Amino acid sequence: MNDILEAAAVTETGYDPSIKMSGRDVCVFYGDKQALFDVNLDITTNQVTALIGPSGCGKSTFLRCLNRMNDTISICRVTGNISLDGEDIYDPSIDVVELRARVGMVFQKPNPFPKSIFENVAYGPRIHGLARDKTDLEEIVANSLERAGLFAEVKDRLDEPGTGLSGGQQQRLCIARAIAVNPEVILMDEPCSALDPIATAKVEELIDELREKFTIVIVTHSMQQAARVSQRTAFFHLGILVEEGPTDHIFTNPVDRRTQDYITGRFG
Repeated sequence: MNDILEAAAVTETGYDPSIKMSGRDVCVFYGDKQALFDVNLDITTNQVTALIGPSGCGKSTFLRCLNRMNDTISICRVTGNISLDGEDIYDPSIDVVELRARVGMVFQKPNPFPKSIFENVAYGPRIHGLARDKTDLEEIVANSLERAGLFAEVKDRLDEPGTGLSGGQQQRLCIARAIAVNPEVILMDEPCSALDPIATAKVEELIDELREKFTIVIVTHSMQQAARVSQRTAFFHLGILVEEGPTDHIFTNPVDRRTQDYITGRFG
């Protein structure tokens, strides 16, 4: 029945609720240099989409387009269309601050604010007016830390600096900070590259749990990680989206020879 209703919604509005974000003919230029060429990619709702490829292939550039982080680079120009729930995120009427609340970001290196653990998580809900009072804010912080798998480890030291946590804990704190404003999409740019194997395993387990509530896009250099955490994978090479599809198909039966060569270690 739900499938029928969703099909009807697509027919009437042209918007497919199973696709959370969509890029069409996306090109990115840094000054005279073109970094992305006509990328077409759909981000499926409540799934993890992994962007893989060698260094400098454009995967992080595309990720940064999804919440307009490239706006912070003066020489960067983005063309094409990127939509969230069918709405063009580059439309002049879009509030970029509100967009980045809906599309959160977790960076490669853990970057907690130089504030307490509590204030790191409380910052977003406070500036976006999501808490009615102190009790409400405390509940949001506790829930966010719980969802990030960190609350049990820090509940007795919420007033201590977030920078005093271990690297893996700092990254989970940054994830808690991102989800505290209840985003719809979470972008993760190499979130485990600075972590040890044990911390990496915890973050990967967390990603799998979070996709029940959030749509996740992760850039990773680790093909093993992409295979473990994602349902869909997109392979980039030299600024071109070579191929994308279900993760198991990409890794076991890729269509393009370049994908096959990358996965088998012939280059990258």
